[in-house]
Amino acid sequence: MSRLDHYIFRQLAVALLAVTIGLAALVWLTQSLRFIELVLDRGLSFSVFIELTGLLLPSFFAVILPITTFVVSLFVYVRLASDRELVVMRAAGLSQWQLARPVLALATLAMATCYILELWVVPTTQAAFRAWQYEIRNELAAILVQEGVFSSVGDDLTVYARYRDPDGTLRGILVHDAREAGAPVTILAEAGRIASGPNGPRVTLENGQRQQVEKVSPPPGSPPGTAPQSRLSVLSFSENSIDLARASRGEADSRYRNAQERNLQELLHPDPAERIPDRDLKRFIAEAHQRLTRPLSAIGYALVALATALTGQFRRHGGSLRLFTGIAVVVVLLAIGLTVGNLAARSPRLIPLVWLNALLPGLVAAWILSGAPGWPQGWFTRRTRTAAP
Repeated sequence: MSRLDHYIFRQLAVALLAVTIGLAALVWLTQSLRFIELVLDRGLSFSVFIELTGLLLPSFFAVILPITTFVVSLFVYVRLASDRELVVMRAAGLSQWQLARPVLALATLAMATCYILELWVVPTTQAAFRAWQYEIRNELAAILVQEGVFSSVGDDLTVYARYRDPDGTLRGILVHDAREAGAPVTILAEAGRIASGPNGPRVTLENGQRQQVEKVSPPPGSPPGTAPQSRLSVLSFSENSIDLARASRGEADSRYRNAQERNLQELLHPDPAERIPDRDLKRFIAEAHQRLTRPLSAIGYALVALATALTGQFRRHGGSLRLFTGIAVVVVLLAIGLTVGNLAARSPRLIPLVWLNALLPGLVAAWILSGAPGWPQGWFTRRTRTAAP
């Protein structure tokens, strides 16, 4: 790389680093707010919150890095054009592709980084994130039960304790268990203690009542179409135990992993023993092809930025129009990409559209940057015209 290439590349790299970190931090902040409840209401430490939400950062970087590469390339080159620096460089004999070399070098590094993130880092961190969530909901249910608070363990199990003794004994316990569809159970107990069991934490209750509403068949001789009746059954006990480890009784012991947690091999060739539904198999295949194509958009968007900033006539106050044009094109491409990804997840026959969406914008931008060979001359301006001061 020449001295001019180093000069432009340094500006691009510093801007890309600052914009990417800033945007990733903003996205992380907005997404992590939904986990702040774990710290405020559930008693988890702030360090656990930081480590848990930090596992989301690689996925944020993988998504925003191609976009920030485009933004930085477009703004830096439009600024160079506004400051007449591109005019001087062209006067020194640099061609369009020579001016484009710093951006292409930066976009190649961004693409390589995205491939590392998409193929290795993101699946690993997503698996760790969901496993930690599962552990907090199940294995750490004991610390989620706070005195004087209705604590939800999963979506259909609620535990309340009036207060907790220094030795860990819970007093004045209420448990509402709706894990069995159509037969919710409410348990009241004087005392209880949480201990680890073979399937996770269990609460052992003492001196209480178990109340359950059940649906019973109509009595014999009832008219046809008579609806089942509800019956409340009350059982007093001196000791009873409840498993807190599962959010639902039909939940399997092993956690089902979604597409984001699986590596490329598992997406393309899943284990038949898992008996994955056909709908999820289609999503896996679409996710695998999107992982292979998303990093290519770093180069494609960079070429779109170059085609926007380096072609056309020079205007003294034309920078804002170029910025608007380039941003509008990429916004449309992002919208098309989301639509194509959703369609490919429904029908694998549309997967070629995923590759077309990743490759076509860059090819068209490179064609325009080369002067649109084969197109009638004069349609695209190959050289920038300098205006009189």
